[in-house]
Amino acid sequence: MAKCGAEGELPQRRLGIKEQQNGELTDSELPVDDRKQRDREEREALVLWKKPLLTLHCFTLELLITLKGWICRLWQQRQTVFGLLILLILLSIAYRIEGAHQKYVCYMEKKTLWCAYWLGLGILSSVGLGTGLHTFLLYLGPHIASVTLAAYECGSVDFPEPPYPDQIVCPQQEAPASDSDAEQVGVEAVRSDTLQGKVSLWTIISKVRLEACMWGAGTAIGELPPYFMARAARLSGSGPDDDDYQEFEEMLDQTEPVQDFSSRAKVAVQKLIQKVGFFGILACASIPNPLFDLAGITCGHFLVPFWTFFGATLIGKAVIKMHIQKLFVIITFSKHIVEQMVSLIGAVPLLGAALQKPFREYLEAQKAKLHHLTGESNTTEENWLSWLFEKVVVIMVCFFVCSIVNSMAQSYTKRKQQEKYSESKAE
Repeated sequence: MAKCGAEGELPQRRLGIKEQQNGELTDSELPVDDRKQRDREEREALVLWKKPLLTLHCFTLELLITLKGWICRLWQQRQTVFGLLILLILLSIAYRIEGAHQKYVCYMEKKTLWCAYWLGLGILSSVGLGTGLHTFLLYLGPHIASVTLAAYECGSVDFPEPPYPDQIVCPQQEAPASDSDAEQVGVEAVRSDTLQGKVSLWTIISKVRLEACMWGAGTAIGELPPYFMARAARLSGSGPDDDDYQEFEEMLDQTEPVQDFSSRAKVAVQKLIQKVGFFGILACASIPNPLFDLAGITCGHFLVPFWTFFGATLIGKAVIKMHIQKLFVIITFSKHIVEQMVSLIGAVPLLGAALQKPFREYLEAQKAKLHHLTGESNTTEENWLSWLFEKVVVIMVCFFVCSIVNSMAQSYTKRKQQEKYSESKAE
């Protein structure tokens, strides 16, 4: 009897070992936390610099799944899509027909493309694709700095269009006819001094207000996905499919006081928004806040109305926060501050003179470009500072693209892991 029992247990033990080797028994018997940790480590290892072929394969499959989902949503809203297509056809016809309306069409085209450019950069900065593209540091900040330096050098912000905004050139002043060159130089000097007094902080703020507000509105739009994700998960009652949302639910269930600074900050943001509402969202959106994704998740989880969340976010990011950032950049790159910073660089022991020279050359080259007349050949050599900044921009954009590929590949892996876990539970 015992012998038969031992013989009966032997195939079962072999089968158990075989299933454990195949990973099936391990998945079913592992605790949930251990399984999640193992799956997370497996996803984090799927990056281009470790597994390039597998990462590209998973990225392609996830991209196809995403495109299929978008096409299905567009087909569900086909009446709206057809209406927009008809409107687009009418606009293209009006764009091509010659007439007195063409000057208004050109004006609207220029403004629309300009606003769409900064709106798109704002969305890329906060939408959560990959690591996020720091478009304020790469694009908007340098643009505001260039306008500030040009305004103080030219004594005006009435830059000729074109070439502005592609290139900033000082407006050409028409000097009255004079008998001698000395008188002409004197008249130009007086006019230059007069213009210098007209440039104020508010004038520069007004010059860059449109692009800054569009960028801020783009960052507000980029904060909507966490809100919609948390709201859909709460309304459907299904398990969360996002790591940040899972962390948020764990934080809500936690009864013990947190110790580390990051967790305390997240709890503070969640309590502020939950208790204060609109003004809590406005306060979080009005300052540089890396934890604002948690604000969107909190509002979505507690079913805060859409316009309450988006209205406060839009006002905070596109109005209040953008004016704070603009003021900082404009004050930092005002004429006397820049001259003081260049002087301080020269005061560095041993390396001061060597470091100061390229900065002075760069500023002089930028001033020369501002007084460059349209149509004249520009033979100024490229400074190594501008060359270095261009290469930094290219590297950051490439890293951003790689992070998107990694993120989508990991999303596909997570999708397959959840399908495998659902099948094992069903069995």
